[in-house]
Amino acid sequence: MGQRKLNILFLMADQMAATYLPAYGHKVVQAPNLTGLAERGTVFDSFYTNAPLCAPSRFTMMAGALPKRIGAFDNAADFSSDVPTFAHYLRAAGYRTTLTGKMHFCGPDQLHGFEERLTTDIYPADYGWTPDWQHFDVRPSWYHNMLSVTQAGPAVRSNQLDFDDEVTYTARRHLYDAARSADQRPFCLAVSWTHPHDPYAAQPELMARYRLDDIPLPTVKQSDVPLDPHSQRLRHVSDMANYDITDAHIRNARHAYFANITYIDQQVGILLQALKETGLDENTVIVFTADHGDMLGERGLWYKMSWFQDACRIPLIISAPGKFQTGRVTASVSSIDLLPTLAEIANDGAFTPAAPIDGRSLLPHLNRTGGHDEVIGEYCGEGAIAPLLMIRRDKWKYVCSTPDPDQLYDLQADPYEKTNLAGSAAHRQLIQDFRAEVAKRWDVQALHNQVLASQGRRHLVYQALSQGKHTSWDHQPLRDASTSYMRNHLVLDDLEYRSRLPHVGEPPIAAA
Repeated sequence: MGQRKLNILFLMADQMAATYLPAYGHKVVQAPNLTGLAERGTVFDSFYTNAPLCAPSRFTMMAGALPKRIGAFDNAADFSSDVPTFAHYLRAAGYRTTLTGKMHFCGPDQLHGFEERLTTDIYPADYGWTPDWQHFDVRPSWYHNMLSVTQAGPAVRSNQLDFDDEVTYTARRHLYDAARSADQRPFCLAVSWTHPHDPYAAQPELMARYRLDDIPLPTVKQSDVPLDPHSQRLRHVSDMANYDITDAHIRNARHAYFANITYIDQQVGILLQALKETGLDENTVIVFTADHGDMLGERGLWYKMSWFQDACRIPLIISAPGKFQTGRVTASVSSIDLLPTLAEIANDGAFTPAAPIDGRSLLPHLNRTGGHDEVIGEYCGEGAIAPLLMIRRDKWKYVCSTPDPDQLYDLQADPYEKTNLAGSAAHRQLIQDFRAEVAKRWDVQALHNQVLASQGRRHLVYQALSQGKHTSWDHQPLRDASTSYMRNHLVLDDLEYRSRLPHVGEPPIAAA
């Protein structure tokens, strides 16, 4: 009998910028469990989302494909059931695939390859959050506004705490069940929390761990840099002009954000402890990442939806017992690379995708045998009026959108992206090369038309389905009470033996 395949515990935070983790150099935030995981694993210093918005970032990550390939344009984009995800590939490889928490699947398929899903989602599954590029000036009520910032502070309970507490409980229970189960398949458990996503409300006891005076204000103030056209549009969709944001507001929001990172770290610690208690830690790959980042007031911006570093650079920590080299990877890689990575882990390095993908495996990086250094990004959600495209390679980041001036940043010399080099004579040839690459990679007008057509279809479908009897697509987790705890068709001694960890004595005769 061959060696048992590695289990996979996939952990995901929401709106967590890499900048704010101690493993990435932050001096104030407290996250000891993630720091320990980083010390035992591999930290990717230059890891990016391919679409800095909740649903598109997750769809591209799960499918290993850019938005143009799978229609992952915005937070109400339909995620087609015929798109293979890493859950499909792992399930086909013999894994028991389970999801608990947020994945923001839009459309009637709420599993996308997962065998079971332990919670509902925190966000709606319908098309109600579809942007409208053709009526950009009309600001929909469901866009972010600045109440998250002006009302930042302590909260004993919140919608997000209710959700994430349930996520952790079901994940921990599932790990115990995996250790007790007669099902000997390896597992892939995806655990996806909604913190530290705004609103910036955190438990008082976690906020008390931080002195308010220690919370830094933004490094780059709004007055330090010109406001590019896309940033102006982000200020519009977030209704920033109608709020007076003070330094006190900014510090309060950051204070709560830091506390919520500590909250996520605690949840990670709970699951790491469950792995250790069950002995599963000896055969489990742990992946920790996020969907996108948060500007947290840098450049006068909040949330995500742009290609500035704090909006799109996210953590990736991969730890496996004796499997990969520990240390840090400096090459730029991205979320679409996770599908081929997980599929190769599940298939002992052999993986042939059933549909075209854009991602490339990270195993060469994990094994220090080479690997790529490139990130391609597409943003087509709210705040845009045309596709906003990004190429990250070597020390450069190039951003372009048809209605806007180009942006070029040397992230080695200018990590805070204060100086746009696109108009520099010394970089004229580099800009021309990037423009030529964009023309080769994308039919920009066709992509624009694809987005508009998708928006139009979804607006009509949502309007129609809002009339008359409502049928929800939201996932409804079911638990069979007839098989829960003790029931009379079960053998008591057998049940007690199987349910106790570690097992005591020998299996009852009746269980044989």
